[in-house]
Amino acid sequence: MHNDDNTAGSGHVPVMLGRVMSLLAPALAHPGPGGRDPVYVDATLGLGGHAEAILQAHPRLRLVGLDRDTTALERSRERLAPFADRVSLAHAVYDELPGVLSDLGVATVQGVLFDLGVSSPQLDETERGFAYSHDAPLDMRMDQTRGMTAAEVVNTYPTEELARILRVYGEERYARRVAAAIARERRTEPFTSTRRLADVVRAAIPAATRRTGGHPAKRTFQALRIEVNAELSTWERALPAALDALSVGGRVVVLSYHSLEDRITKQVLAAAAADTTPPGLPVPLPDREPRFRLLTRGAEQPSDDETTTNPRAASARLRAAERIRETGSGPGVEARERAATRSPRARERGGTA
Repeated sequence: MHNDDNTAGSGHVPVMLGRVMSLLAPALAHPGPGGRDPVYVDATLGLGGHAEAILQAHPRLRLVGLDRDTTALERSRERLAPFADRVSLAHAVYDELPGVLSDLGVATVQGVLFDLGVSSPQLDETERGFAYSHDAPLDMRMDQTRGMTAAEVVNTYPTEELARILRVYGEERYARRVAAAIARERRTEPFTSTRRLADVVRAAIPAATRRTGGHPAKRTFQALRIEVNAELSTWERALPAALDALSVGGRVVVLSYHSLEDRITKQVLAAAAADTTPPGLPVPLPDREPRFRLLTRGAEQPSDDETTTNPRAASARLRAAERIRETGSGPGVEARERAATRSPRARERGGTA
């Protein structure tokens, strides 16, 4: 749940802004390859809070900003208007980064920021259907120009598939009970509103459990949002693509807001920072040495002061890495190197470890 300002100049600051800027600064303070102006990608632009601060701090910087939310893009365009000659914005999901860079003629970049999850405006605009605390159409799409809605998921998915989504994406202990209740109620009337869904979920959770842990529908709504926006599968593609786009000395910073995103981030960065020389060799093989070094010890969290003033930042986890070596040239080289770092089980299913 990344949290930009609700409006420019609102007095709120983006999550962990100071730490994000300090981690990116060494990569953005110097020219890129060939003396070109450094390029920074904000792959989840939101309302442009991080982007504005970084553009102000680095006068030679060129920004490439991506967001799947057209409303966020327009608000960012207004906010970043003073820097318009250094800004390129694209309506795109973050796993589409390679195509965006190719269209702009950008071969490598010096910094990338991912601020994952749902933004404050999406939560605060009740008609988007992300919040269980307000009645609204059951939508939950970050990009309202395409894709299925939460209502389609709730009304058409088989009960077992609904239960799997709630269990895996929402870590819902009572996933089967909730899925069965949804399936039973949709036979009477399809779901169209967030309030009815929240009420059905609440009734399906045992009374003793409802007394603790926040709203009983919280985990169900998270799971549906992740499914509707394909957040985890998109993230599994996006982070490796961003690492491939970084020049030597380039840095990536990731802010994630739930354990599933953070687990993928941890695994991908750890693999990129691993020496994959086969066991038993007396010296490391140069082409198997780490491509990246980790810049954080584990996942960093916001300070108590920040979470006091901005409670939505409380679940943030920050990880960062720097590229330290080029790889071989030729199509698919980096993909093969990544494959070498995945577990046998992951290679069999074609995903990350």
